[in-house]
Amino acid sequence: MDRTYFVYMMASCRNGTLYVGMTNDLLRRAYEHREGLAPGFTAKYGLKLLVWFEQYETAHAAISAEKRIKRWRRRWKLELIEKLNPRWEDLYPGLVPGPA
Repeated sequence: MDRTYFVYMMASCRNGTLYVGMTNDLLRRAYEHREGLAPGFTAKYGLKLLVWFEQYETAHAAISAEKRIKRWRRRWKLELIEKLNPRWEDLYPGLVPGPA
């Protein structure tokens, strides 16, 4: 069975607090953060905007990328977000399936 893994960043607002995470279900995980269902750091700091994500074919690759990005300087994370998402738009609505 093929599985897809994601490394993602949640933010409180443009240039706000950031969180880097990894999941095999980006839609579910982003929803949990948005609704405050994921207790801890993201709920405490109101990180509800999905501002960046990247897809990986293996859990090992995703975990390695997550660990690498977590060690990055903040400026590098901001540059990564702005390369894909210069307006810091919430990417979550684009993941949610709409009416057919």
